[in-house]
Amino acid sequence: MSDGFLGLAGFVAALGLIALGMPVAIAMGIIGVLGYWWLNGWAGTAYILGSSPFESIFPYSFSVIPLFVMMGVFASHAGLSRSLFNAINSFVGHRRGGLAVTTVGACAFFGAICGSSLATVATIGRVALPEMKRAGYDDSLATATVAAGGTLGVLIPPSVLLVIYGLLTQSSIGQLFIAALIPGILGAVLYALAIVVRVRQRPDLAPSSPRTGWADRIRYLGQIWPVVVLFVTVIGGIYVGLFTPTEAAAVGAVGAFLLALSSGKLSARALRESVAETAALTGMIFFILIGAALFNFFLENTGLPQFLIGRIEASGLSPLAVMVLILVFYLILGCFMDSMSMILLTVPLLAPVALQLDYSLIWFGIVVVTVAEIGLITPPIGMNLFVVQAATRGVSSGTVVRGILPFIVADLLRLVLLLAFPVLVLWLPGAMS
Repeated sequence: MSDGFLGLAGFVAALGLIALGMPVAIAMGIIGVLGYWWLNGWAGTAYILGSSPFESIFPYSFSVIPLFVMMGVFASHAGLSRSLFNAINSFVGHRRGGLAVTTVGACAFFGAICGSSLATVATIGRVALPEMKRAGYDDSLATATVAAGGTLGVLIPPSVLLVIYGLLTQSSIGQLFIAALIPGILGAVLYALAIVVRVRQRPDLAPSSPRTGWADRIRYLGQIWPVVVLFVTVIGGIYVGLFTPTEAAAVGAVGAFLLALSSGKLSARALRESVAETAALTGMIFFILIGAALFNFFLENTGLPQFLIGRIEASGLSPLAVMVLILVFYLILGCFMDSMSMILLTVPLLAPVALQLDYSLIWFGIVVVTVAEIGLITPPIGMNLFVVQAATRGVSSGTVVRGILPFIVADLLRLVLLLAFPVLVLWLPGAMS
């Protein structure tokens, strides 16, 4: 067996172990160590086991991960979800389907200061689901809206997934954040359009609500200025060159802490829980990064990326056809694997292929994270579907899945637009200072 085929067999074996329920970090670590031992013997394997766990997470640039995680955790404790929901709802909530559109908007704004899909779903869901239930919304529309809206937290910066992608491919995290703005806004707009179309087809899904007066609208807008200031400071600072991504993460973490402190909801217990949650999430991410590093040592030794590039060149397929096949692969993989695991497992393999096909790694990163978003709401393993179901009593998984199709169609349309018009991704990074 050639080294290229050995690498491909190792990749399939890792997927198999993950499909059987083994944690992704352990699966990648086991296959990586065994594969490297097969190629280089115990001496080389002992060396990477001694050095790789430290070298894979010690670089200064990795400090951006716990800082952005902490920013999201403190934002969750600041109680901003209710203010965001009320402000957006005051303008669109009176229309048929307006509460669902409000939920999407609140998820987008909260994702801009959180960066975690699951945290966005859990936080906004606690506010939006009871409101839609009281208004008489159909359970399938309400739960699917929260699940889909939560995916925006993965793409709209700051995004932990984009940070990890940037570290894996040595791409500019700042450019990735700025590149995600237009696709993220486009995703929110398409979700809102999906709701409008669905409600026009089935008006019984979403009754209309009373209109909010201008006095209340202005009052609610005044409650969300901290979110706007924090987002503009972090992302605007990166865009104009005032902060590096790591510095912006530190500013964001301190800003979110101050917001939580000023809200009066950050008790001593909440502070301890926030620090513990930050440590637990960061430890989980770093543990996966160590497993991915061991696995990548093996893949690099087999020359699998170069093997795939050679096979693609020999096939005669156009770059667009190859990219479509890669995205179909991601869509299938997303049905069975969480987004972070999918990116850590595949990006070191497929990013060199995208680069060889003359695709920008910034553009490829946004497209990959967009596909990862779809995996969060795709049965049977869509994580957001489980979170929403767990947060809603008496609602079956089938009810949540039944309402998710329009949002998946909206995501696929966004993917087509990003493929057809790369400028949607590359325009803002090209204008950075």
